[in-house]
This record gives sequence, C-alpha cells and structure tokens, in this order.
Amino acid sequence: MELKNYCLENKVEAGTDEAGRGCLAGPVVAAAVILPENFRHPLLNDSKQLTEKQRALLRPVIEENALAFGVSFVSETTIDEINILQSSILAMHQAIAALKIVPEHIIVDGNKFKPYQNIPHTTIVKGDAKFLSIAAASVLAKTYRDAYMEQIAAEFPQYFWEQNKGYPTQKHRSAIQKFGITKYHRKSFQLLPTQLKLDL
Repeated sequence: MELKNYCLENKVEAGTDEAGRGCLAGPVVAAAVILPENFRHPLLNDSKQLTEKQRALLRPVIEENALAFGVSFVSETTIDEINILQSSILAMHQAIAALKIVPEHIIVDGNKFKPYQNIPHTTIVKGDAKFLSIAAASVLAKTYRDAYMEQIAAEFPQYFWEQNKGYPTQKHRSAIQKFGITKYHRKSFQLLPTQLKLDL
C-alpha cells in the first residue's frame, strides 16, 4: 500500500511516533517530522518493516529533506515516575516543541495522545504504515534510540543492548536474572517473568 503524503490537505502537518515503548531498559524516544508535500522515497515505510541498514540510509535523507524535524528522549527515571504511556506522549510533545515550524495539524501513530497546545490532532492506528510523515518520524525515533542503546551497551556489555536495544529478549532477561539490573533498567516494568524472582 502506498503511503499518503498527508491526512488533511493544505495544512502544515507534522507526523509523530515513538520507539522503545516495550523495552526493559533505556529511554523512550519520539520524533516529529514535517515533510514537503510532494516528498517521496522508495524505501520509506513503517520503521518496523525496514532493515537496520535501510533505516540508516533513510535517516540523513529525512533530515535533509524535511521542512522541520525534532527528536526527544524521555529517560527511564521519568518512565518509572509517570508510566510509559505518559512518557511516550511527553516525548512526542517535546519532539513537536523542537520543530522550527509550528504545525497546523498533528498526526499521531497509535490511539493515545493528549492535545498539544491548541493544535488539532488525529490519532491513527498503524499510522506509520499509512502516512509518510509518521513513517519518517518512526525511522528517526528508532535510529536515534538504537544509536543511544549501542552507546550505553559499552558500559554494560553483559546485557547485549547493541543487539537487543533493551527489548525483552531471552538473552536480555537471562542477563537480568544473572547480573541484576542497571541504572538504565525501568524499575516499574516486569523485568522477568513472574516465575523468576528478582531481588531489587
């Protein structure tokens, strides 16, 4: 299915999406992107459908061609304080605030959002597979977050974050069971299946 350029015609529209919501460690990262109305790229799709290499190729293309883009990180500490949903929305709000152009309409991946200032918004389930600006935001959020997880992986190599990016893989859970948790782990998350107890 070909992705659409915009949801509302003749409006400056920003697409926003986040990455890392289901991770056990690290921040949630959001991006917001305003694309030129005739923007097209053969690779651009929902970041989950792309390979790491394709996302890496797309990131500079998006950054160079976007009319505006913003990226925001919300830490694991904040996630533990206000919960992951509120943190995801906060990250999206901060990414929109970082745009050098104020959008007239915001399209959001998913079905949960809080109004940002007085700008109308539309939530779109699987929006990253329907609209180019949300797909572009998903690529930026994912590539920025992956780069950060690779960076902190060097501090705690036993968790294999350079591979799993903080997601709950078998290797990651085994490492948590064996080595306990780090300052980057989300303490409000169920870090291990209930049958495996973790001494916090």
